[in-house]
Amino acid sequence: MTVVIDPSFNPVPSLNRKVLVSLVTDTTGLDLKKTTSAVFVSSDSDLPKDLSLSREELEQVGFKGKAGQTYAVAGEEFKVLIGTGKGIKTSAELRDAVAAFTRVAKESAALVVDLRGLELEADVAAQVSVEGATLARYKFEQLLSDPKMVSLESLTLIVEVDDQQEAQKGVDRGIVLSRTASLARDLANTPPRHLSAAKFGEIAAEEGPKFGLEVEVYGRKEIMDMGLGGLLGVNAGSVEDPRLIKLRFKPQNADAHIGLVGKGIMYDSGGISLKPSNAMHAAMKFDMMGAAAVFSAMTSLQDLGAESAVTGWLMCTDNMPSGSATKLGDVLTIRGGKTVEVKNTDAEGRLVLADGLVLATEEDNKPDAIVDIATLTGAAMAALGDRNAAMLANNDDVAKQLLDAADATDETCWRLPLDKRYRKQLDSEVADLQNIGGQYAGAITAALFLNEFVDDIPWGHLDIAGTMMSERDDLWRSVGSTGFGARLLSEFVCDFKKPAATKK
Repeated sequence: MTVVIDPSFNPVPSLNRKVLVSLVTDTTGLDLKKTTSAVFVSSDSDLPKDLSLSREELEQVGFKGKAGQTYAVAGEEFKVLIGTGKGIKTSAELRDAVAAFTRVAKESAALVVDLRGLELEADVAAQVSVEGATLARYKFEQLLSDPKMVSLESLTLIVEVDDQQEAQKGVDRGIVLSRTASLARDLANTPPRHLSAAKFGEIAAEEGPKFGLEVEVYGRKEIMDMGLGGLLGVNAGSVEDPRLIKLRFKPQNADAHIGLVGKGIMYDSGGISLKPSNAMHAAMKFDMMGAAAVFSAMTSLQDLGAESAVTGWLMCTDNMPSGSATKLGDVLTIRGGKTVEVKNTDAEGRLVLADGLVLATEEDNKPDAIVDIATLTGAAMAALGDRNAAMLANNDDVAKQLLDAADATDETCWRLPLDKRYRKQLDSEVADLQNIGGQYAGAITAALFLNEFVDDIPWGHLDIAGTMMSERDDLWRSVGSTGFGARLLSEFVCDFKKPAATKK
């Protein structure tokens, strides 16, 4: 039985949301009275020549040009001063600065940013400016009867004459990556009763082909026939049927093949190991962000010109308690035959991912690398907070490429060791392994569990439990789902190089 509150509700409005981004080489022809302009101000260099205020006057109102400081200057032309500290040196700093500007200029539908004189490459500067502005203006308001946000209609970037061609490449890329992250946010922010596993399958089947994806959606019977015991075991307590969503991106003359596996727990109650009724329990609609990130990233690949083939596996179900739910001590058989004793039904993500990882290893065109992404452990959040994802890998080349993609997108990750000395914590008396380890090193033992199912193929694991959401508007991270991982995976695929074989 599927319960749908509003069949007409659109969970993915970002696919239709457009922002006009223009490049100009000066302000001639711009109606500055109808726009809001960003003015970058460092803490120690000369002020912009067209600024009527002195350094002393700015300091009187508390603006010293420190990184993150903002000051709105009202007048005939509305400007927002953005502090840059010692100056903008990195793409992350520029993305943050443009996002800070966009948040202050929240009542303006038309923004202007002058990129001349920055030390960044023109394409990078244009790309991250688009991302900073559009992601900062994102807000989930589909269920509000009276939306408050002023939509961003136009973004004008001022660039040097010789930089226009490269800047346009950055604009095009920024538009795609912003759409990618916004799509992931749309999916994760949607309440679970509005987005079941079945509904996610319908969205993928309808929208995926528009972006060059082949989509196959498997229901309960096919999942049973495929022997996906982990997915079926997690789904056992639910009235909603599970879905396995398989996505394929196949560019001509692909030079590599990547497998992506996403955890899609549409809502996680904890199952029989019921979560406490607190704020984190209420946030468990975000437990499908791994699947949202994979799907969203794959919608970007055609537009970004990715040259690697990609197969995605979205493992989708909710995790609910009922008389038919999996019990503690039950043994599940994962695809391929390994058995798992369930010691905690709230350690469900690794069970559905195990099936997906095995499916990825069985592809006729064996992947050169597999990456899974999941809101997996509170241990990752406890260790790294809400700004860094945990990354573990059995292959140094894959790990480096993931970290490079994380740096490019400012979706930062920290590599934890895949320390096999903890593997014995997963030993079971009645099955091949159990689904939890000991009291400590939970992010590592969860990854060690997953490592059992990758068949020594080069593999990386992203635990995004801490980074899945923001409790407040924070620069380009809007309140609610961050969309973390969607842009990271896009960059990873686009820059992918075949790794050396994994050392056994």
